[in-house]
Amino acid sequence: MSGVNNFNLRVYGLLIYDNAVLVTDEHRGVSMTKFPGGGLEKGEGLADGLQREFMEELGITIEVGRFFYVNDFLQISAFNPADQLLSFYYEVSTNELTRIKIEAVKREMVKGEQFFRWVPLADLSPEQFTFPIDKVVCEMLVKNSEQ
Repeated sequence: MSGVNNFNLRVYGLLIYDNAVLVTDEHRGVSMTKFPGGGLEKGEGLADGLQREFMEELGITIEVGRFFYVNDFLQISAFNPADQLLSFYYEVSTNELTRIKIEAVKREMVKGEQFFRWVPLADLSPEQFTFPIDKVVCEMLVKNSEQ
């Protein structure tokens, strides 16, 4: 595809507890809802990057578990049209759940804010997420929870 010059590698964690999944609401110029995680840094492995992201965003250590998904379709970055996204998702766990600052419901934010909340798997729907790859992962989580 013309105009695409870079691969942007992303890594996200699916933290599930008590039949709910952790999501993040962020405002980085635009408001977004997604799974916790972010960009991989050069020289960093996927698991190391995911652990770093959780420490930066939530202040907790995680165990990286089973690989869950990587997008197999072309996705251009919503923030840079020269970037093709490859997003890797892993199941994660932690012994530090009580350290996560949780918001009860989604609310309005100002630029730079980030909040975390639990969404019951039974209430999860792709429309709750901002980005196409997260929507696919959401559908997979819903399907897996129904089995």
